[in-house]
Amino acid sequence: MEKLEELAMPAGRVLIAFMFVLSGISKITGYAGTQAYMNSVGVSGSLLPLVIALEVLGGLAIIVGWQTRLAALALAGFCIISAVLFHFDPSNQGQMINFMKNFAIAGGFLFLVARGPGIYALDNRR
Repeated sequence: MEKLEELAMPAGRVLIAFMFVLSGISKITGYAGTQAYMNSVGVSGSLLPLVIALEVLGGLAIIVGWQTRLAALALAGFCIISAVLFHFDPSNQGQMINFMKNFAIAGGFLFLVARGPGIYALDNRR
């Protein structure tokens, strides 16, 4: 079972964080559209650089296991905040599925906060 955990932790880190790296990059390439969408729901588009930095840098930090607990806590908070701001619409089933997915992903990040990055991580080089 120990070997399974050794492999599952880095695989889990990659699987949960990779989409944030891609999402942050897509926000760079579609900057104006993303900024307009943020503004349309009442969130200042001026926050977009912070969102991109959190998604790309936080996602990469989790993938390599560097400052894992801190990055996971930040991304868990981001998931919850973005769920509430962008996806909470009880009249829209698709948005509510995204709302619940964001909460589920936040739960996965909280497991990383609690358990740490596992054996194959830069955090272990201290």
